[in-house]
Amino acid sequence: MERPRHPRDRQAAPTVPVTVSYELTDLGLSLHHITRGLTNWAQTHMAEVLANRENDDSRTS
Repeated sequence: MERPRHPRDRQAAPTVPVTVSYELTDLGLSLHHITRGLTNWAQTHMAEVLANRENDDSRTS
């Protein structure tokens, strides 16, 4: 049985210092729409999140 692939592929080059590059596999790329949605939500609601955090900090100080 073959081991499942990881969401990223790692390639190391024999240089000094060692050069390592990473690339998303198809498995990793399948998460793109989910992470894009989370990023969009965070950007849309960041002001509200920060305001709530500041409000919570002021109540506990």
